[in-house]
Amino acid sequence: MGRFKVKKQDMFIDMTPMSDVMVLLLTFFMLTATFVKDEPVKVNTPGSVSEIKIPENNLLTIFVEKNGKVFMTMDSPENMRKLGQQMIDKGALSMNPDQLKAFSEVSMFGTPLNLTTGWLAADNKNAMLVSDPAAGIPCDSVNDELKIWVKAARTALGEGNKMRIAIKADANTSYKVIKNVMNSLREVDENRYNLITSLKTVEN
Repeated sequence: MGRFKVKKQDMFIDMTPMSDVMVLLLTFFMLTATFVKDEPVKVNTPGSVSEIKIPENNLLTIFVEKNGKVFMTMDSPENMRKLGQQMIDKGALSMNPDQLKAFSEVSMFGTPLNLTTGWLAADNKNAMLVSDPAAGIPCDSVNDELKIWVKAARTALGEGNKMRIAIKADANTSYKVIKNVMNSLREVDENRYNLITSLKTVEN
């Protein structure tokens, strides 16, 4: 008896719907993703079990590297521009429009006020923050420029926008430096802030 043979047919799978889904997913992630700023000064944060999410909008971040130098940044170029303009308005800095634009575009800043415009004119701004011995915002009882910047940032954002402050300090930073930063914040009535840490795994 002869065997019945099933005629094989070529299968065609329409991948158009899958392509549409992939494009939609890609668009979604591009629109919702938060781009992390490049940080020229590297800070190795201490470990913590806390999982509290740091706010992303109207955020002022204070960096304290392991040698005790203090740097700052804000969450967006627009807020950086507002901060620079406020420093100009209050007479703390003198910047022309080009310098203000350059200030709004930096990922991080941190020099004494009298050196800021010179730093903005440099081509190697990030490298100077790392290698220049004069880099760092003064933050001590003799010369406390950190509170000038923090107060200006609060004023620049206005009363309607709630500014958040986060401190990102290196695990090897001296406690004395951290205490100076916290004292500066307290002197301008900034008593609430977040400490940025790395998530530490808890062993059972």
